[in-house]
Amino acid sequence: MKIRINGDSVRIRLSQSEINTFVHRGEMVSSCRFMNDTLFYKLKHGNYAKLSADFSQNTIAVYIPDEWILNWDKDDRVGFEGKEDNGLYILIEKDYQCLKPRLNEDESDLFSNPQSSVSSYD
Repeated sequence: MKIRINGDSVRIRLSQSEINTFVHRGEMVSSCRFMNDTLFYKLKHGNYAKLSADFSQNTIAVYIPDEWILNWDKDDRVGFEGKEDNGLYILIEKDYQCLKPRLNEDESDLFSNPQSSVSSYD
């Protein structure tokens, strides 16, 4: 799971296996260790009215309504987006292979890029 924060925007991308785990277990957690502490970021789906997020105890948590996640591991929806009342923009999406392969980067578990006519990973 990858996270990108830019101003009041949080973007999280998931690989194929991460989406499968998330859809079936209801939660996905990842972390980034710093010298003096750890940042956690997690996705949860459940009985939520809308896409929302909070930050507490070194954890960015994003909450997604169950009905949005239903069959996400099997369909062609890229992801979900929403905006909080405070202006925070949230984007959750499938992670696609780059159009140009990068050295030392394993993209074998990423989704085939729909803009690529022939996948170089097959």
